[in-house]
Amino acid sequence: MNSADLLTDAFDRIREAVHEAVDGLDRDALHYRPDPGANSIAWLVWHLTRVQDEHLAELTGTESLWTGRGWYERFDLPIDRQATGYGDTPAEVARIQAPAELLAGYYDAVHAHTRRFLGTLTEADLDKVVDENWDPPVTMGVRLVSVIADDLQHAGQAAYLRGVFTRSAAAPAAARH
Repeated sequence: MNSADLLTDAFDRIREAVHEAVDGLDRDALHYRPDPGANSIAWLVWHLTRVQDEHLAELTGTESLWTGRGWYERFDLPIDRQATGYGDTPAEVARIQAPAELLAGYYDAVHAHTRRFLGTLTEADLDKVVDENWDPPVTMGVRLVSVIADDLQHAGQAAYLRGVFTRSAAAPAAARH
């Protein structure tokens, strides 16, 4: 197994976690927040996808799928086109409202784009410096691992929220086990 294969496996695991977190959820579950300052499943999945999309756009020198392939328009959210969720206030988190199919569809599009990109990488590509604003400078390999770590954390948070919701009084009785 080479580095690109290893990275592909990691991103495939994120995709699985995203689908496990959102598949079959209704609006109430996707937008449930255990308190007003908490993130929702919809926000977490949207945010992790936006971050992956933006970093991939930077690495490939292309426009993000969010702005370049119509995802911003499909979501039709009252947010700036360039928003990624970094630093969002509770009110901004609440604006991220989307059905599971749309969230999963956007993630799947970004995931497919990521896999295509990873399929082109060589070992030498991973050592290329992509951000000199850090000490030490960030390489492509380090940036990809950073995206994986961030995405897995947010996917895990979404899975946890799914469990909290399904066991809560907010869930319909049929959803509680």
